[in-house]
Amino acid sequence: MQNRIAELFGIKYPIIQGGMVWCSGWKLASAVSNNGGLGLIGSGSMHPETLLEHIQKTKKATNKPFGVNVPLLYPQIEEIMKVIVAEKVPIVFTSAGSPKKWTSWLKEHGIIVAHVVSSALFAAKCEEAGVDAIVAEGFEAGGHNGREETTTMSLIPSVRKATTLPLLAAGGIGSGRAMLAAMALGANGVQVGSRFALTKESSAHENFKQLVAGLGEGGTKLALKKLAPVRLVKNDFFNQVNEAELRGADSEELKLLLSKGRAKRGMFEGDLEEGELEIGQVSAQFEDIPTVSELMKQIISEYEQVRRELVEGANFSF
Repeated sequence: MQNRIAELFGIKYPIIQGGMVWCSGWKLASAVSNNGGLGLIGSGSMHPETLLEHIQKTKKATNKPFGVNVPLLYPQIEEIMKVIVAEKVPIVFTSAGSPKKWTSWLKEHGIIVAHVVSSALFAAKCEEAGVDAIVAEGFEAGGHNGREETTTMSLIPSVRKATTLPLLAAGGIGSGRAMLAAMALGANGVQVGSRFALTKESSAHENFKQLVAGLGEGGTKLALKKLAPVRLVKNDFFNQVNEAELRGADSEELKLLLSKGRAKRGMFEGDLEEGELEIGQVSAQFEDIPTVSELMKQIISEYEQVRRELVEGANFSF
């Protein structure tokens, strides 16, 4: 399945695994890369020494390309970047900040750079900054999200008009059918987060995986827009956040709610009531916890099947 994304990253399929906090360790990243996609280590939940360990373990587990996702608002960003360069990581996906500060520096060290955006305006800024690819992430996505609340179906065509760069669609994509739809809208590939969070190799806690596998439609909602918008599972912690926001709590009070390691407590340690549980809307479609190998085969098989059906006109009998 050769196209611009597959060629850029040197992978078999244009499927990128999201670099999710507390879910995207070396086991998940290496498994995705070994099965033809691009695995990403999620550095947002790692100290520099932890990231170093995960990079080195990934290198031992795969000889395929892999990368690191780096939220640019990370407090130890300089140390993180030094680890990445020292370890000769070939690909970096940046998010949550302007790509201008680090893109040139990373590329000077021979690193391919992609940046995550939630609007066509920021996609154009990415091209100006010199990134190699853009990830356009819609409102459906789990974790931190765009303030504009633009859905993936609306975002991808707008971003495609704004840039000529290789484009990945993200947000609400967890199947081959969704992958085909995103590419029909102008994407060259997809970034899949929530679906990979629910695989055997994900470092998320089993409690979290089991909860999400039975979550159902409407089980998540965007919250914390006064800080950084994030999509959360509706649990006791979400109810505390929601109550505070409804009565007009300021950003300082909301920060206090988040100051107890909530994300780690929820997704990594399995506290389903008091933990912060981040997952996308597409999780309503999940009922199982496959291996990465099983999931990749399923996505590609469905993509090819649906594409054939569309070419043959099987879905156009009204």
